Amino acid sequence: MKQIAGFLLTLCCFPLLFLFGNNILNELSIAQAHQETLQNEMKLPKADQQLPVIMLDRNGKVFSEEYVEWRQPTPLEDIPEIIKQIYLISEDQEFYSHMGFNVSAIARAVVANSQGSIEQGGSTITQQLVRMRYLTTDQTYERKVTELFYAYELEKLYGKEEILEMYLNEIYFSNGVYGIGAAANFYFQKPLAELTIAQMAFIAAIPNNPTLYDPFVRFENTKSRQERLLDLLAEGSVITPEEAAAYKQEKIQLNLKEKIQRFPAYSTYVLQELRQLIAYSEGYGEQLKKAGNEEEKAAVESKIDSKLESILQTGITIETALDPVKQAHDEKAIDAILGSGSLQSSSVAIDNATREIVSLYAGKHYKKYDFHRAFQAVRQPGSAFKPLVVYAPLFETTDYSPSSIVSGGPYCIGNFCPQNYAGGVYGNVSISTAFKHSYNTSAVRLLNEVGLDTAFGYLDKFNFSSLVPEDRTFAAALGGLSYGVTTLEMADAFTSFIDGSYTKARSIRKVTDASGNLLYSWPTEREIIWSQQTVGYMRTMMRDVVASGTGQGLATTSSYLGAKTGTTNDYKDYWLAGLTDELTTAVWIGYDNPQSMQSLQKDQIHFKIFNTIMN
Repeated sequence: MKQIAGFLLTLCCFPLLFLFGNNILNELSIAQAHQETLQNEMKLPKADQQLPVIMLDRNGKVFSEEYVEWRQPTPLEDIPEIIKQIYLISEDQEFYSHMGFNVSAIARAVVANSQGSIEQGGSTITQQLVRMRYLTTDQTYERKVTELFYAYELEKLYGKEEILEMYLNEIYFSNGVYGIGAAANFYFQKPLAELTIAQMAFIAAIPNNPTLYDPFVRFENTKSRQERLLDLLAEGSVITPEEAAAYKQEKIQLNLKEKIQRFPAYSTYVLQELRQLIAYSEGYGEQLKKAGNEEEKAAVESKIDSKLESILQTGITIETALDPVKQAHDEKAIDAILGSGSLQSSSVAIDNATREIVSLYAGKHYKKYDFHRAFQAVRQPGSAFKPLVVYAPLFETTDYSPSSIVSGGPYCIGNFCPQNYAGGVYGNVSISTAFKHSYNTSAVRLLNEVGLDTAFGYLDKFNFSSLVPEDRTFAAALGGLSYGVTTLEMADAFTSFIDGSYTKARSIRKVTDASGNLLYSWPTEREIIWSQQTVGYMRTMMRDVVASGTGQGLATTSSYLGAKTGTTNDYKDYWLAGLTDELTTAVWIGYDNPQSMQSLQKDQIHFKIFNTIMN
């Protein structure tokens, strides 16, 4: 049978070869020379599709959709029979009997186009699928002959039902919508099976000419074609003439779908974390660590980007930890606190029990893909860094306790001679006092006790991506770094003071493919960073900061509140990092182009933001 079909195909093309000459001969030779490539392409039928990326909040509700093309692939068994009949009757009545093309239809098209026009098609459903998937829509005889060979190959690779399913999921319904299932959702916001026959016929009318029958701008044109399709169904005895007349009278009320784009600060970060999750899961993270130079590193980064792009195009669902109520509250409240002007802020709130990111603030009136201050803004952390680089390592590696004594007097290491706030000079004080009043000279003394290598060995356990070898100086005791840290990194590291354990805070719970199969999820294991004694000391001292130190003015309804403040040179950055029994939070305020905020010191804007997040 296949030999006969091949003979008919060749026979059919002889008149075309004779009529249209060398151009077609060239096209045929190209098609034959790339036979293996052709078959490889056919085995990857969805390589050029871009399925939506759906993000779900912690309640399973969609809060963000990422797509250029709206697609919802639908199995053939879930497509109502009436839809199949509409396309079989109107597009290809001999679909189940031809070999990919219809010789008699081609002959009719050649005769009809003999006057110089090539508008007459004669294309089967298989040819249309080939055109949509592999070829252009150019009206040339060269393309049409190549289309015949592609259609013939497609019929050898797939059964009729598979081809019909691919076709119904590939046809274009205007407005960036592909496939009958997606069209039902887009134009009526209903599953295909829940549409009335009148509604099914209405959307089925669109692909014949997606511009002419765009129901959003040319509703009457679409309605007229819908009625012609209903008449065809009646003529084919699929429905009765009386039913066709009744369906024509049914009022069509569009309910157009709008792309869901809530909480852009959170969704933008989710995509960034997805890249990290893929890199971790696919082993690229280890490759980056082993990269010997920038060229090797760039090559691995390119692999990660390619993998991310391919995953995004397959259509995935990302389940996240987003608390939509809290995210909405925090955004509105912080916008109001910042007011007008160019002062900016970022914040991160992490659930203590799960170590999941429940809300993110990326900047005032943040729009999707803007500069994301929560994870992209690298700023000097000031004294908010002291718990991580000085005090917790001190308690972990020595016999010191909060009641141990340390000097607050002048101190130099080489040419580095730090000053206390406002030039204050203090005598011997408890470590707790030095901590809650943030004495700089005491912090440097204690870091010298710990040792730079030991202190930075603990920092290396966290995810501070902008730390460099040059940061291993005693200025780090005061948050003096080459580049700095992000708000997310600070909140993430402070979660280690919940109970001494640490795992990187995440927004993503799991990633599944279009069929619901698990693709990626983060590991749940936690590393013990601090002993229970160290945790107890740190929590007590951070509570004292709030009660009688630099954190006075912070308040919460939680039974516990501890925090550490931070101010950088010339008042260019204000920081707060701390935790309650429920949440761990870091807050930064400043200007994108750093400038002094000394005039805002008494306003304690970062305190107000911290309080509204924690409450």
